[in-house]
Amino acid sequence: MDNTISLEIIEVVEQAAIASAKWMGKGEKDTADEVAVEAMRERMNQIHMRGRIVIGEGERDDAPMLYIGEEVGICTQENAAEVCTIEELAEIDIAVDPCEGTNLVAYGQNGSMAVLAISEKGGLFAAPDFYMKKLAAPAVARNHVDIRKSATENLKILSDCMDRDVAELVVVVMDRPRHKDLIAEIREAGARVRLISDGDVSAAISCAFSGTNIHALMGIGAAPEGVISAAAMRCLGGHFQGQLIYDPEVVKTGLIGESREGNLERLRSMGIEDPDRVYGAEELASGREVLFAACGITTGTLMEGVRFFSGGCRTESLVISSKSRTARFVDTIHVTSDKPKVLSLY
Repeated sequence: MDNTISLEIIEVVEQAAIASAKWMGKGEKDTADEVAVEAMRERMNQIHMRGRIVIGEGERDDAPMLYIGEEVGICTQENAAEVCTIEELAEIDIAVDPCEGTNLVAYGQNGSMAVLAISEKGGLFAAPDFYMKKLAAPAVARNHVDIRKSATENLKILSDCMDRDVAELVVVVMDRPRHKDLIAEIREAGARVRLISDGDVSAAISCAFSGTNIHALMGIGAAPEGVISAAAMRCLGGHFQGQLIYDPEVVKTGLIGESREGNLERLRSMGIEDPDRVYGAEELASGREVLFAACGITTGTLMEGVRFFSGGCRTESLVISSKSRTARFVDTIHVTSDKPKVLSLY
């Protein structure tokens, strides 16, 4: 899988990012998301693979493209046996977020990107569209910090693992009313808080790279994005844990399902018997091979956003592989005109 599609999935996220970036700052988040979805779907259907969306834009009736269960790739067509190799006919699971941070794109803010994760069939946790309590940290703190501990305890552990004072640590938290107590505790412990409005996948991954000045992600965000973050962190060796949140009173807004009991029943119908289970990166992305790819839409901590010039544009992407144990940053110039102006490196 790694050798067959690792280069092509870069183009998948690039095309989604470019399409969405054209709507940057126009205040239309739904359109920015829609065009990213269409571009990602079109490019995936040009790849010799047999893919199935396990995390997408929602159920089929609500998401006509890249819905959960949708099949993508040339090898899903009726004549697949004639045009695809045995290796290409092997089923793979795909988790996508064509525009992670739609509000960020709509309002021209930093940190949005197009992302996806791929593994063999059954290799990615098919997370329900619930919320998830998350904890991400650098590799040096892996299996030392724990989501079941308090923020204060984890900051002390992280401080010891990184050999730096708690006051030198920066924790990313989503700016939501549900995090009022968490933010207060982090500050009381002596660490600094970086609040973000959207886009916690980038924040989670940034914990695994030195020089980002992000040392942990704490708090509650969307569960599907948690799986995508876990895929990247598993490849990078970083720490990631997630725990599903099914009580509307905890998240206070936007949870699918009107009651705690109804949500528990939905989880049971999906085969999740222990709703309070804490999942590690290796469980959320359990496949033998895992690939992660992202492309900046607007400039963020890890990547530059899409930069347009007369006759083309420039993108920066990241592709991470568990097989080759690599994280590649890819700088690409896309020429869209027969007569582009001089291409600049700056």
